Amino acid sequence: MHDLLIAVLIGGVSLLYATAGQAGGTAFLAVMAFAAFPAALMRPTALLLNVVAAGYATWRLHRNAAIDWPLLLKVTVPSLATAFLGGLVVLSGQLYFVLTGVLLVAAAVLMIFKRSADTVETTSIRLFPAILVGGGAGLVSGLTGVGGGVFLTPLLIAFGWASPRVAARLSPPFILCNSVLGLGGVLLAGQIPAPGTWLYGIGALAGAVCGTALGHRRMSEQRTRQVLAAILLFAGVRLLYR
Repeated sequence: MHDLLIAVLIGGVSLLYATAGQAGGTAFLAVMAFAAFPAALMRPTALLLNVVAAGYATWRLHRNAAIDWPLLLKVTVPSLATAFLGGLVVLSGQLYFVLTGVLLVAAAVLMIFKRSADTVETTSIRLFPAILVGGGAGLVSGLTGVGGGVFLTPLLIAFGWASPRVAARLSPPFILCNSVLGLGGVLLAGQIPAPGTWLYGIGALAGAVCGTALGHRRMSEQRTRQVLAAILLFAGVRLLYR
């Protein structure tokens, strides 16, 4: 598939994911699978695109003072080491797609049935649960290359630690940190991004710019949850079929 077309597709999914506060790692992987990328290129390329998309979203959120930094630090600090360690592990193709697909479908189902979450207010998280949730999301991030936000956000909502809107605003900086550490581990493991990643990065950034503006200006709590659930379900089924 032509690199320019891939960049356009990546821009489109980046826009869709950004409306729900995600960087788009799962959809980036789906686009690359559709384009018949070699398995060894998919994870490092997705992580690098996550850095681009989540980096912009994090900058926007920080500028608008929209990030709950105490809550973010509690779940992010434990995730850094596990994201790096996960990046060092290279899974077989079949195991990789099954693991990622099952986790995403489970997260989608959780979001669909957690209707009461639309009115949840942010509450305090104790240290040990924060370590478990953050560390687990970081490990899965490094193993799969999806950034970790799609795993963190449903957990924060399900446990009543954040509303969908608050959780969505925590996702980009969490994804950014985990993608940087995960990418470091992946590079040390011998996997490198695809040659055309610079062009894909332009698409991911353009989508993030448009999607972030749309999501934070027009998305209600309920709509945020619905969009996120649809994204998770689509990506999970797509990877399982792959």
